[in-house]
This record gives sequence, C-alpha cells and structure tokens, in this order.
Amino acid sequence: MISSADILELLKYGERISLECKDSRNEISKSVWETYSAFANTCGGVILLGIEEHMSEMNIEKRFTFTDVKNPEIRLKEFWDTINSNKVSANILLDDNVGYCDVNGHTVLWIDVPQADYKYKPVYINENPMKGSFKRNHEGDYHCTEEEVKAMLRDSSDSGIDGGLLDGFTMDDIDLNTLKSYRIEYEHHNPDHVWNGVEDKEFLRNLGAYTVDRTTRREGLTTAGLLMFGKGLAIRERFDNIRMDYLDQTNLSAGRRWSDRLTYDGSWENNLYNFIKRILPKLVSDLKRPFKLEGMIRVDDTAVHKAVREAAVNMIIHADYHSTGVLKVVKYDDGFLFSNPGNLKLPVQAIYEGGHSVARNPKIQNMFRMIGLGDNIGSGFPTILKAWGEENWRQPDLYDDQELHQVELRLWMVSLMPMECTDYLCATFGKTYQYLKAEEQIILATAYLEDKVSNTRLQSVLGLQSIEIGRLLVDLVDRNMLIAEKRGRWTTYRINAEYEIQPEQMNLADISISKVDLNKTDQLIYQFVQANGMITTQQVVDMIDTISTTQGASVAINRLIEKGLLKKVRQGRHVFYAMN
Repeated sequence: MISSADILELLKYGERISLECKDSRNEISKSVWETYSAFANTCGGVILLGIEEHMSEMNIEKRFTFTDVKNPEIRLKEFWDTINSNKVSANILLDDNVGYCDVNGHTVLWIDVPQADYKYKPVYINENPMKGSFKRNHEGDYHCTEEEVKAMLRDSSDSGIDGGLLDGFTMDDIDLNTLKSYRIEYEHHNPDHVWNGVEDKEFLRNLGAYTVDRTTRREGLTTAGLLMFGKGLAIRERFDNIRMDYLDQTNLSAGRRWSDRLTYDGSWENNLYNFIKRILPKLVSDLKRPFKLEGMIRVDDTAVHKAVREAAVNMIIHADYHSTGVLKVVKYDDGFLFSNPGNLKLPVQAIYEGGHSVARNPKIQNMFRMIGLGDNIGSGFPTILKAWGEENWRQPDLYDDQELHQVELRLWMVSLMPMECTDYLCATFGKTYQYLKAEEQIILATAYLEDKVSNTRLQSVLGLQSIEIGRLLVDLVDRNMLIAEKRGRWTTYRINAEYEIQPEQMNLADISISKVDLNKTDQLIYQFVQANGMITTQQVVDMIDTISTTQGASVAINRLIEKGLLKKVRQGRHVFYAMN
C-alpha cells in the first residue's frame, strides 16, 4: 500500500527511472500500459495518475503539478477490467499494488508495479510480444528490439538455454584433448562413479552435452556440449557473436595496456573449459596463502580464492551465449571485473540476499560442479559476499546494464574506508565531514573511490531502500558536498572537489557553552551550530535520540531562536538555522 506521505516522498526523493507520472484526470492514459510493460520487464516502478511532471524543470517545487483523477472508483475499476483482459499478456499485480488516496487535497491513483518473474517475461500489450513489449531506460519507455524479446522468451523456461540440439554438430566437433582433461578431473572428484567406465559419447550424453531427439531420432551436441568441450573453430562457426577475453592490468608500466592477455590467438582451443582452466591460476596467483594445516596436510585454499573462482564460474553459467557480447575478465591491482552478455534473470537485491539461483545454463553449471567448481545452488553469491565481508573490503558491485545487455561484477580488494580516502574527504570538507552520519560518510567515500555513484549502487552498499538513499543524496547535494549529474531520468553523483570549507568551523574543544541557561538537548544543538555554522531540522532528528520528528526539532530550535542564539535563514528553497 502507498500512502499520501509515501507519494510526497517519491516525488521529492524517488528515482526518476522507476517513477512515472501521468495526467490521466479524466481517463486512464493509453501510455499507462506501455509503462506497465516497461516496469514489469525491467526493475519495477511506481505509476502515479493525476500528476503531471515537467521534465525540464529542475526546481523540485515546480516540477510536479497535481491534476486530480476524476471519479477514482470508476478509474480503478477500468484499470482492473483492462489488466485482466487480453490487453496485457500477464497481470502481475495484487490488490495492494493499486489504489488511490488524497495528497494535499488532490486525488492521486497509484500503481506499484513489481519486476515480473522471469517466467512471465516479456510482459507485453495488444497480444503482440514483438511490437508490444517495452523496457525502461534513462529516457523513459522504449520498444524492445526483436533480440530483447527473444532473450526474454528464452529465459522464461526453467530448463535453461544450453540443452538444445545443435543441428550438424557431432562428435567430430569435440576437442578430444579437452574432453580427456575433463574426464581425468571428473574421475578424480568422483572416483567411484559409474560414468567413468563409459565411452565418450555416452559420457557426454549423461552430462547433457550430447542429446538424441526421441521423435525424429536426430542427434548431436547440445549448446552446453559444444561450448564446453568443442573445437574453437566449431564454436566460432555457431557462436560467432561471443568472445572470451582475459586481461591482466596489474603492475602496468608507462604505455602498456596490459601485462598479460588471453584471447583468440590460435594457440588453444577456445572452449569454456579451457578458458576457465587457463584464467583461474592467473586470477589467484597473487592472492595471499596463509600457512594452515588440517591434520598433517597443508591447506593453501582460502575463502577469497573460493570467492574468485565462484565469480568466474558464475560469469560463465549466467551468460547468454545467444546474444552478442564478451566473456570478459580483468585483473586490476585493486580487484577484479567479471562481465558477461545478457541480463540478470532475478532482481539484483534478491541475488544479494542469497538463497536464489536460476542459472541460464544449468547443464554447464552441473559440468563445473562435478569437478569441484561452483558452490551449491543458491550459495554462490553469498560465498563471495561473506569472503569480502571478512576481509572488510568494499561491497562487491553487481550491475545489470539493461541498455548494453551485460552484467558486470566488480570485486574491490580495498577497504571500505581506506585511509587515503578518509584523508581526502577530511581535507575537502573540513570538520563538516566528521559530523556526518556514517551512511553519509560511506556515500561520499563510495563516490570518491568509484568516481561517481548512483542510488542503485548505494542500495547494495548500505542495504537501504531507494527513498532512504534518495533522502541522503538530496541532503548532500543541498549541502554542496555532492554534485548531481542528470541524464534524462537517470542521476549519478560525484564529489564536489571545489567545496568551500566554512571559516567558522572549529574544534569542539574550542567551543564555550553559552552562559544562557540551556537544557541538554538545546546545548547539543547549539554546540553543533557553533562547530558547523548551521543546522537543519533533519540534522536535529538524526543527532538527538529524544527527537523523532522535524516538528519536534522545530520546537527545540525555536527555543534557541527565542533566546536570541539562533536565527532562521532561507536560501532559495532551502531553510536552515545559523548563529544569530
């Protein structure tokens, strides 16, 4: 359920990319259904009817105009009648997802659209998936391309996309040296398995790498079999849209783009098994291996080693090999980048929470698990998060690029708040930085370390909701510590390197408490203003445990104003309180 307060919060702090306002005063706008499809096929969002948005207006006070929905009960019935008809391919809404309320005397109808389950995608309109499927980007709603629709249709199956028969690809397209190496590993991990004694074709069929169509009797390699064990030439003939690339960009000297690279050069059969076996030693070669014994056996493996392997395997089993793109791995001095073509089948937040696993290529996933690569279902990403958390490194960044149709996982091997970052922020913002809330300090640190930051990225870093993040970002922009850079409906934020430190800032040790009789709460507020030059009602709420609302903060501030200690200052649309 969405309340009037929620709507006001959305209008002020919400993400524009997941918020759509439409006039719809006399009828449900036809474009509502396009936005419903776009939100369902992307990351969800809220549609507000009875509000007009002026996209070019930067002043938040003037950006939205309430137009009111007439006869909201009738409009609500029209909405439900339409969404349950053949107008849309799937109704993914519950009763609590739609309603209307009064907002400052205006009637607004709200529609809270979740991201659709992959089984229902694409969600389309007018009974035509190719012409009626939409997605969301920084510009708004756009028609899905044919390739995007086909990708969603492929992903709608629980059986994955790597088990289909590839006509014309036979055992002659298998690289026997690759298969031999795999079988040796397989037998090492499964010494008593009955498959160890069967011939190659039967072994591959048991793995899901070779199949026979029982109806037509056609047989041959599956997508998984060719990609995993195939000859490089055969793979490029069938999947010429996919490349594999590994770059080592550590310890670079002037003018060098990489210190090591693995790509197509004719020296190796470029299948997935060979790719992973070649890059894993390179990835972990510089990781520390503390001396540890289990019984009398030395154990060189660590949680970080396992996490890096998990990231590499995840990249391969979740890639869409029917799309165009690159399986790309980059090793940096301070971390790793893993990138694969395709979009996530599950919401990013669900993956961070763990316990979820929907591999796009389950047969390839099983092939790796049978030789000890890849955790149990649903525990892969939590394994990475746990290892990075134990090292107190920055939260891994999982980014689903809906426009480029690729997923990137960045693993940063640096502290969440490295000393050089803290030193820079203290030098840039002076004492003001020290009095920020922990969440605000982390936002500034992330913006500094990653050059820029977004609401979406911070949700994974801080574990907060979009509106809570938005409130923090707006406050930092208002205080001139962050600069907002808008691109249509998408906003990123960067450090204001030209921030001017206020000369009245001083150490708390230098502060003399006013001789005026103040209670403890008023003393804390007064000390804060003396140290920082200003305060807002929200800062009072954040600082004083006994004050929970901005109204209560105003009461306390007014006591100080009546005593002649503080004064109210208005700058444009912003209000704060300073020394009198």
